[in-house]
Amino acid sequence: MSGSINNYTNQMHAAANRAYGEQIHPQAESYQQMMDRMPQLIGDPGIQLVNSYSLEDRDKAIVDNINADQHAVSHIKYLNSDRDLSIEKQSKALDKYLDSQDEEASLRKYLVFGVQWVSLVTENLLSHPFIVLRRQCQVYNASKRYHLHPFQLMPSIMHLHRRQGVTTLWKGLGSCLLVRGMTLAIDDVISKFTSWPKDVDSRTTLKRFGQHLLLKSISIGLVVPFYAASLVETVQSDIASEKPGLLDVFREGSLRLFYWSSPQKGRMLPAWALIGPSVTMGITKYLFGLVIRGVSSRIMRRRLTMKQEQRGAKHRDDTLEHQNAEIYANLISMLTTEMLFFPFETILHRLQLQGTRTIIDNLDNGYAVVPILTNYQGAIDCYRTTILTEGVAGLYKGFGAVVLQFAAHVAVIKLTKWVVCKITECISNRPPARIVQYYNLDRASAVLVGGNNSNNSTTISPSISSTELDVHSVGQNSLD
Repeated sequence: MSGSINNYTNQMHAAANRAYGEQIHPQAESYQQMMDRMPQLIGDPGIQLVNSYSLEDRDKAIVDNINADQHAVSHIKYLNSDRDLSIEKQSKALDKYLDSQDEEASLRKYLVFGVQWVSLVTENLLSHPFIVLRRQCQVYNASKRYHLHPFQLMPSIMHLHRRQGVTTLWKGLGSCLLVRGMTLAIDDVISKFTSWPKDVDSRTTLKRFGQHLLLKSISIGLVVPFYAASLVETVQSDIASEKPGLLDVFREGSLRLFYWSSPQKGRMLPAWALIGPSVTMGITKYLFGLVIRGVSSRIMRRRLTMKQEQRGAKHRDDTLEHQNAEIYANLISMLTTEMLFFPFETILHRLQLQGTRTIIDNLDNGYAVVPILTNYQGAIDCYRTTILTEGVAGLYKGFGAVVLQFAAHVAVIKLTKWVVCKITECISNRPPARIVQYYNLDRASAVLVGGNNSNNSTTISPSISSTELDVHSVGQNSLD
């Protein structure tokens, strides 16, 4: 009899101990085996000798069962508390990550605006000294040095700064900005009165695109006399000419536009002789720039998308990267158009400056000044004369200034991009780009954002429900 009861007690202990694990099936199987064996134990003849069983042993067995059940319950509660703590840590980490992503997105908006502003300032202000050098080289038909590369310009720049000061390369800046502002204002006025589009994109119809080109043609034609007046202020020498006033460009441009068919001075060409070539070159250059900018922008965006797909970072805010792609596409377009249309610009500048009695700095040495004396009959005559007297390279005089201009432009963009990346890393607590790429942190963050919600709802919740089942099953065993 005592042996049977001891077997029964051992089986009860085994059933209770199996409840400590997280799996339910082994526990239910052992419990079912115990219930199947109970009738055999009760039907045993030795059960009639229960009165002879020691009361102390029975009490000891009951106490052991109760202690085992309490130990199992405490163990399950410890597991639950550990799981709850891990869940809380994961949720806090996820909230912190999402908050940092929101802060980084808001920060990137300000950084995009900063990059746009720096690019605009570089294009309109910082590039002006190189434009002055380029135009002075283009209009000087009797120069011995052609300045085809930047190294030929360096001695002349040093001599100009030593003789005339730092401001010598910033002359005519106000008139250039006024002419650009006038161009934008004319575009806006024509667009409001005619409803022609000022800007075009890939969705613009052919009719609207033709209206846009007509708007640009009218705008360029109206601005040509004022552009010629601004050219004079840009190339004339400060030490041999009077400094012009801020609004002199409007007065001189209006006079050239007023004398439409007859020249205002001696050899000066009439306005109609300048508007035709200027509009033709302006529209052709504009169309070519649109094509180059569109193609380069698509290529750079495609490369950016492929890099994101390889790194698995498609969920990130890529406004800053796309803005950098647009800036570089615009820079490529400007460089390509300036290189191809540089000879035509040289011809137009010589025609516009003819007859204005302008005295410029001699960039052969950087010390002396020389007058501009030409007698071209038109654009074709200017082209033929330049080829005969100066050669084909004469059409590219001052090209070294273009190289310097775009080298400085790229350097400013690179510096701005580096500063922006450092500010982003410091404020948003994002690791450097090399570390992100080496450890593939973008893919890890994508998995964290995309997989945490599903994992928390499918893997953690069943574990909690399984522990609740374990508690109920232990309680039932102790009651039995």
